[in-house]
Amino acid sequence: QVQLVESGGGLVQPGGSLRLSCAASGGTFSSYAMGWFRQAPGKEREFVAAISWSGASTYYADSMRGRFTISRDNAKNTVYLQMNSLKPGDTAVYYCARGSNFSTGTRTYNYWGQGTQVTVSS
Repeated sequence: QVQLVESGGGLVQPGGSLRLSCAASGGTFSSYAMGWFRQAPGKEREFVAAISWSGASTYYADSMRGRFTISRDNAKNTVYLQMNSLKPGDTAVYYCARGSNFSTGTRTYNYWGQGTQVTVSS
């Protein structure tokens, strides 16, 4: 019953910005930590960022820290990923996920969205 729907992906030039959204339904959104992951062709799924249930705590992968910002609006059942200074290496399918714990591991997250494609190219 839990559904996560990502949106906001697309084609962007290097150095540009993009804001991804993930709308949740079918569960108690505010009770769970949320995370963003990405996966490029031929690559393993990679942790991007996570946020605690209250939004008070956030964590970023080293390569994303300072460029990406995760946030959530519990009243709207939505988590966001603001991506700035995008590089071609950021090209991937981006997934949001719901987990019971605040962590960086994929196994911690039990529900996943369908993913949204982000392509950074000139």
